[in-house]
Amino acid sequence: MASASSSKKRRSTRAHLIFKPRGVIHPRVQAVGPEHFGIVSVDCAKARSKWMLADFYGKVLVPPTPVEHTRNGLEAMVQSVRQVVQQSGLRDVIVAIERTGRYHLPVKRAFVQAGFETRLVHPLTSKQFRQPANPGNKTDDTDLCAIHRATVNGFGLIEQPADPVSVRLQLLARHRRDWVEKMVALRCQIHEHLQAIMPGYAKCFDDIYECKTPLAIAKSLGSAAEVLRAGLPGLTQHVRQAGIRPHRPTLDKILAWARTAADATAEAPIHHRIMRELDDDRVVKLRTVKGIEGELAELLVQTPYVLLLGIPGINVVSAAAFAGEMGPIQYYTHARAITGRAGLFPSRYQSDEVDRPDGKLVRCANHRLRNAIMVIADNLIECNDHFRVLATQWQLEGKDPRAIRVRVAGRFCRIAYQMVAGRTAYRHPSCQQRDQVLCKLIEFCIEHDIHVIRVTKHLDAAVAQLPGTEHREEGAALATELDRLQKKRGSGPRSLAEILPAVLAKLGVQLVTSTKSGEAELT
Repeated sequence: MASASSSKKRRSTRAHLIFKPRGVIHPRVQAVGPEHFGIVSVDCAKARSKWMLADFYGKVLVPPTPVEHTRNGLEAMVQSVRQVVQQSGLRDVIVAIERTGRYHLPVKRAFVQAGFETRLVHPLTSKQFRQPANPGNKTDDTDLCAIHRATVNGFGLIEQPADPVSVRLQLLARHRRDWVEKMVALRCQIHEHLQAIMPGYAKCFDDIYECKTPLAIAKSLGSAAEVLRAGLPGLTQHVRQAGIRPHRPTLDKILAWARTAADATAEAPIHHRIMRELDDDRVVKLRTVKGIEGELAELLVQTPYVLLLGIPGINVVSAAAFAGEMGPIQYYTHARAITGRAGLFPSRYQSDEVDRPDGKLVRCANHRLRNAIMVIADNLIECNDHFRVLATQWQLEGKDPRAIRVRVAGRFCRIAYQMVAGRTAYRHPSCQQRDQVLCKLIEFCIEHDIHVIRVTKHLDAAVAQLPGTEHREEGAALATELDRLQKKRGSGPRSLAEILPAVLAKLGVQLVTSTKSGEAELT
């Protein structure tokens, strides 16, 4: 009861606005007069668009005119607008363009470069303003009229300027997601062909792709009979030829499966060939994904979103995807603006005494941002002790699993806003096992075989984003990591350990070596 009353109270405190705040044009219209305020409406398509110029009252000054998406066509359109503005005595002009995938971008760039204020109209908005006036009639001309009416009523919205780092993060994160989806499809195909040649083989392991040995043996031998014929010495030799260190319990498990395995299909040689080719394709895609993840780390450390690595359950990839979809944090006035843009609130139906405030999540939302947040929510429930306990409590109370995920997502948005906007470290009841940003970044770089020179740049950029109050704690954790790397064998960790003292110096932490024990101490 208390939660329901508080939610109703929050809804009642919201301001009731007729127009969108970023779409209001009436003060400017009053300043110059409606007959001297012009609106250029543009309905975009793939190869060409159609545009129209009218004043605020709807008097058409330039009828619907097509324009090709070429340099000459766009320059001619801009020149025509300028001539009509001068001849008609318009004192203020805005351009309203219907967002159409990426097809509207050439027109938008042409008007922006010409110095016109350009606004965007959502296709759903133009549809709603077209249907009352032209029900059952959808043409480019009726769309232009709907775009004009939407802009007059404050639904031609100003788009915030794009941040180059955020745009690159967004594109690379989406590109990585596409590659991962293709890898998942390949895995399913590989499993089908593997089952045909080696029935029950994949079930012997939790994840056949996690350990390289089972898949390497399947690719080289391809049947239970060949496994038995090779025996333990032969399996060991095949694994070593594949560049993998043999693991005796894994090899024993494979031999145990081969002794009781069912017969393969008659077309096993063809299935074996297809499986090998598919796995080769998967390995190439996996290498590509790792390269993209390295680029995401390079961009993430240039933003304050790198502070989110201090939250247990959030890694470089999920933080980068969230940062790319969010954009600069200064575009959000409060945490609820994040959940509002992502559509993480229920739809509401109210008419007279009928009030259903807890419907499904609203459909009109930035679904890419919602997906990035929900992925993080799943990771927090799985890997963060605090949110795991909360999710368990809500589950025992009978809450819907989908509602639990949305609750966790909402709490994460509030935490993330405080951290990124306030440039603060992770301070929350769930930070009893708080992760260190720099240590998590180093671990990521080691796993992805990132060159030590690039690692140095990553750490320097991350240090610049850390608040000064956290330098001491980060430095202490980094000193421990330095000691661990110095004891490890291999050129990679040792070369990485050589750059960490310089990073510690930037954090204001100096290492003093004791003459008695040789152990490093912090000063």
